[in-house]
Parts: sequence; C-alpha cells; structure tokens
Amino acid sequence: MSAQIYYVMHVLSAFLLTAFTFAAVSTAASGKDKRLLAVTGILSLLMLTGGFGLMARLEYGFADNPWLFIKIAGWLVLSAAAGLAYRKPMSAGLWGGLSVLAIAASVLAVYFKHAF
Repeated sequence: MSAQIYYVMHVLSAFLLTAFTFAAVSTAASGKDKRLLAVTGILSLLMLTGGFGLMARLEYGFADNPWLFIKIAGWLVLSAAAGLAYRKPMSAGLWGGLSVLAIAASVLAVYFKHAF
C-alpha cells in the first residue's frame, strides 16, 4: 500500500479512537456498553497498523526519530484508557485527563519533530 493510505488510516483511526475513548470514559460508570470497548480495540489496532506502515513506507527508524517514542507512549495511554476506565469507574476522570495529555504530547511531537 502507498504511504497516503497508511497516513489516512492512521489519522482517521486516531481521530475515531479519541472520540470513542472519550465516549467510553464518560459512560464508564454505567458499565453497560461493552461495544465501545470492542470498537476502541479495533481502532487501536488500525491506528497501530497505519502508524507502523507509514514508518515503513517513509523509512523512519527509532534511532533517527526519537519523537516516535512519544507517539507510541501516547498510543498506549489512549488505547488503555477506555478499558481501565471501564474496569475502575472511579478512575475515569484520571484516564480522561491522561488521554488529553497523551493526545497533546503526540500532536506536539509530530509538529516539532525536527526539534528532537
């Protein structure tokens, strides 16, 4: 596949994963809708596939691009937030806040990647 397809897959799944994660975190106290957890898992896998596919097409490596570690850490937090908020509804606010910080750090890492 071309780099543009991986780029669209990565960005679109990141946008949808963010939306569904916040939906899951906000409804974590009810504990009724497990479908949101399944959707966030699928979107997380698509985001990971798109990101690593884009890395392969653009020939990015971890040694030359340390900002990739920030992106992977942000992906881990965003992927874990829905499930952990569902398991412990009392910590849903914490995971929502960590998700916002992870998203902000990931976006800033992309825009300022030449500063690393």
